Amino acid sequence: MRFPSRPVSLRRSLPRSFLGGVALAGCLGAPGLVGAAQVAQASARQAQPNSTQPSQNQPSALTAPYTVKPGDTLYAIAQRSGLSVEALQRANGLRDSALRVGQVLRIPLPVVEVPGAPAAGPTRAAVVGGVTVTVPASLKMGDPLTLRLSGPRAAEAVVRFPSEAGEDVRLPGEELRPVRLGDAYQVPGRVVLGKTTPLTYEVRVGDEVTRGEVPVRGLGQPVQHLNLPPSVSRVLDDPGRAAEDAAVEAAYALRTPPAWTGPFAPAVAARRVSSSFGQPRTYEAGGPVAYHFGTDYPAPTGTPVLAVNDGTVVVAGRYPVRGGLVVIDHGAGVTSLYFHQSRILVRPGQKVTRGQKLGEVGTTGLSAGPHLHLEIRVRGEGTDPARWMGRVWP
Repeated sequence: MRFPSRPVSLRRSLPRSFLGGVALAGCLGAPGLVGAAQVAQASARQAQPNSTQPSQNQPSALTAPYTVKPGDTLYAIAQRSGLSVEALQRANGLRDSALRVGQVLRIPLPVVEVPGAPAAGPTRAAVVGGVTVTVPASLKMGDPLTLRLSGPRAAEAVVRFPSEAGEDVRLPGEELRPVRLGDAYQVPGRVVLGKTTPLTYEVRVGDEVTRGEVPVRGLGQPVQHLNLPPSVSRVLDDPGRAAEDAAVEAAYALRTPPAWTGPFAPAVAARRVSSSFGQPRTYEAGGPVAYHFGTDYPAPTGTPVLAVNDGTVVVAGRYPVRGGLVVIDHGAGVTSLYFHQSRILVRPGQKVTRGQKLGEVGTTGLSAGPHLHLEIRVRGEGTDPARWMGRVWP
């Protein structure tokens, strides 16, 4: 399938940061999200700065609620969910196939293996002002990317991505200076989810300019059509929402020097995902498409959550939607976010190193079961975490 040429936003009805991979768009897979009771519980919590406590009654596996609609049958729901009727009956304690409109079913979420870091693809090069500019030959939606600059004047280059002007991004067309890591100069970039038109770049060295474009392809994921109960919208009225969104937006705006020198590493000892990066979704019939800006790793409560690389903790606390949250600034506009933790062991301003324990897996905030939701963002926009693993730069 082909997605829209620019990202489609729910901003007409929901705040921007609500769509940026946070709990409703970022924690659960098809065919549903959180139940009304969980939303009400999350909405009642205020943002608190210290460690969070795990729930005493957590499901052993991730599930999501689905509200039965007119015309639904148990067989049809099972088929759409990739389950057998018997599995759906077992998950809900049903003795027969009778359903009623408005009944809430628990749907076990699919679990898939996490792929290894994909091999680096082919590149193309151009020369401007004596500086060689190397770019990927092709990209996918949600990919992070690196423009590599080499030559005696590489540090003088100014880089822009003009294609951002037509996209729903923070600071479109921002002028970027290359950062040095080892013997090379780099400018990190990203392909916005929903984008399949070419990414365009511009590199200026003194009075000389080169421009180019990189083709972008979709992820080929079908749109999930979710049937959310109206009570989900209550989370938007939580008094702690404004502080939560302001905290992460401030982190996205940081442009500090790169703090890491080694490759990125996994945040949790899990080889499976329960909701993959980039999954397109609608939340109500006829609604616009939004995307999942992170990757969800199911793991038992208490499983260590580890820093993916060196950096500085800029957010550490409990919030209504993201739950127990840690945000690390790695520099160069790169941030990593760790949602739903039951316990937080770091504090804002603390320097951390790759593999250092930040906290423990939980199911706080808007979450239907213990798991880690991991995001790695470039200048505030979500990128596929798998593209960073085992690499110094994507």
